[in-house]
Amino acid sequence: MVFSSVLFLFIFMPVTIGIYFILPKPAKNTWLFIMSFIFYAWGGMAYALLVLFSTIVNYITGLLMDKQEGSKRKICLAAGVAYNLFILFFFKYFNFVVENIKFVLGPAGNNINPPLIPLPIGISFFTFQIMSYIIDLYRKEIKVQKNFINLGLYILLFPQLIAGPIVRYIDVEEKISKRSVDLDSFSHGLKRFILGLGKKVIIANAMGEWADIAFNDISRLSTPMAWLGIAAYTLQIFFDFSAYSDMAIGLGEIFGFHFLENFNYPYGAVTIQDFWRKWHMSLTTWFRDYLYIPLGGNRKGAVRTYINNFIVFFMTGLWHGAAWNFILWGLFHGFFQIVEKTLFGKYIRKLPAVLGHIYTMLIVMVGWVLFRADTLGDALKYCHYMFSYNIKDINIFFSVLDNWKIFVLVLAVLFSVPFAAKINTLPVIQKHTTAKKYADMVLYTMLFIISIMFVSGSSFNPFIYFRF
Repeated sequence: MVFSSVLFLFIFMPVTIGIYFILPKPAKNTWLFIMSFIFYAWGGMAYALLVLFSTIVNYITGLLMDKQEGSKRKICLAAGVAYNLFILFFFKYFNFVVENIKFVLGPAGNNINPPLIPLPIGISFFTFQIMSYIIDLYRKEIKVQKNFINLGLYILLFPQLIAGPIVRYIDVEEKISKRSVDLDSFSHGLKRFILGLGKKVIIANAMGEWADIAFNDISRLSTPMAWLGIAAYTLQIFFDFSAYSDMAIGLGEIFGFHFLENFNYPYGAVTIQDFWRKWHMSLTTWFRDYLYIPLGGNRKGAVRTYINNFIVFFMTGLWHGAAWNFILWGLFHGFFQIVEKTLFGKYIRKLPAVLGHIYTMLIVMVGWVLFRADTLGDALKYCHYMFSYNIKDINIFFSVLDNWKIFVLVLAVLFSVPFAAKINTLPVIQKHTTAKKYADMVLYTMLFIISIMFVSGSSFNPFIYFRF
């Protein structure tokens, strides 16, 4: 079940919210836990039971760890982390490893036929959340959660279960047991959800249609179509991913949770380092706190810092998917991170903002080719068409141009940078607060109605985070 579906919008969401607010406080967490389990089970009961079992394992691990000190406490941590990484490896990376072993063995590996293991939706998100709980508990940064329903709610909470942001237990520890919702926070959460829904079904899906045309038949790409396709995918993945974060943050606020932001206009960045401070911030923070800093961060000299950067970005790529394309995408970004930490970074940061922005977006877009292409060979072909003059099959480029998508493209570009936010801070807008309040009500109502029309009238509604 996804947020941008008729089932979620007209049945699951209103039923969950409606009953939640009429229940007494002691029953609210139980209700959210049950509905979150149903939400995930909609995609497959077997995997919902897997998440439930992982919750039980980590709940017991936490209880045992809380009673131990010294080496026994470390054993509990090691066992918990090992279990979570094994689950992630088995379901997400086992087939990938076996296929690579078969490739290395050549003909001798033809007899190796592992079973096809379907990927549980959002496994990378909820695994990282679970591990943050037991790691922070080991560090004594949080208290053990003795109520199973409360811990289960943290892990299974449906707003951010399958597409993030990655929520650390330390950030919601207090809200799990004690939270309240007033009319203003409910209204703000609802508006945030509607904004995300509109970004997803109006902008991301439209750009996704262009991207699919380009990437699904690379052999017929012209240079203009290659650039249109990657520009469209660049906008699709931002508006799709940030839309799910908006909807998750909005839904969380409706129930009294306050999740941290996940995006901060990353396409306005002027360096790759700046980009990663603004893109998928919950993942960046997770790797910083649980991998980069424990490896030594930048405290052990330049060479060790570069190695740590490569490790982090190797893992960042691998986290996104079990394929060499994702790994190379991560290392590609890691390389430019290191370049910017060397002497070259001094000159890059001195570039005029416009040139810095062009440099950053060019690297990001080439990186997205690696991310979107089905194979490394396809990615190399795609880049070849981008940077060579080829007008063969250019009729495809002209045939896909239509007024609606061009209009959406302009909107996407404008709203991928702080255009609307700056307008909202203009003195003339801030001065008329009452008029702004009613204007917001009208605009969000219209956006919701238009979004529902798109949800109901279109069969193109991809969920691009399935591989995560």
